[in-house]
Amino acid sequence: MPFPYEEFDLSGIRTYPLKSRASKVRADDFARPYQPGSGVFGWLESLPSALAASDFREVVAAICRARADGRGIVWGFGAHVIKTGLSPVLIDLMERGFVSAMATNGAGLIHDFEIALSGATSEDVEAGLGEGRFGMADETGRLLNGAINEGVADGLGLGQAVGRYLCARHPQYEHISVVATAFRLGIPLTVHVAVGTDIIHMHPAASGAALGEGSLRDFRYFTSSVSRLEGGVYLNCGSAVLLPEVFLKAVSIARNQGCRLDGLVTVALDFARLYRPQVNVVARPTAGIGRGYYLVGHHELLIPLLAAAVVETSGKA
Repeated sequence: MPFPYEEFDLSGIRTYPLKSRASKVRADDFARPYQPGSGVFGWLESLPSALAASDFREVVAAICRARADGRGIVWGFGAHVIKTGLSPVLIDLMERGFVSAMATNGAGLIHDFEIALSGATSEDVEAGLGEGRFGMADETGRLLNGAINEGVADGLGLGQAVGRYLCARHPQYEHISVVATAFRLGIPLTVHVAVGTDIIHMHPAASGAALGEGSLRDFRYFTSSVSRLEGGVYLNCGSAVLLPEVFLKAVSIARNQGCRLDGLVTVALDFARLYRPQVNVVARPTAGIGRGYYLVGHHELLIPLLAAAVVETSGKA
């Protein structure tokens, strides 16, 4: 039977005083206008206590706390972080003691190597693909594969092998090489490769045996670093698939062997929210023991802001 058109009687609605309500947003939490001359720390303090601004401040605090307490801070980064010119920022953090270990993928290693040799990287794929020139730079294929093959034969991981090569030869742009700096400072830098995904695999000097052995050795080095992250921080910057998968497996091994990861803080940082960083970095590894954050923004803006905020906040402690 159809209902009639009948207005509901609102005369008996019960209300309560606005000030008695538990509200999610309060004036005390609002942003404050930036005060000229207050610097990055002043900017950080001026942010509202809400959503991503709160997360950003908490990530900064976690990194500073980990450094002050002697806990681990491990940075994972994809190739785009190098391609957007952030090597000097990462190197400064390394030299200031905000990096315990680093991890990257094969493309990250290649871009860093090319920058060290020539001060330039990132070719125009579309322009070169049609002529079969894409990925065919001689030095990249010949020298980088050579460094890997020689280093792995000597018992090194991929990151160590290339770091040793660069530091022994001192190319012109060694000073802005993350890989060379890590080797010089004794900071573990591991490289995690999917065979067939990188341009150096297209060259005759590529050795599947060396790539596989070196990458597996680096996975075990990386797992050792992750196992030390009780009260520490892991950051996944710009890796959508490979590093989140590697991190999850390292966490599983660490827990299998009884390593405590209580208080672990994880951070995914990328220009969009992506599935694997969300579940394999932010959610699953910290469930019940820590806290995960997802900071969304362009690498070339967000990572320098995060680094500056960490340096400034640490200096105020």
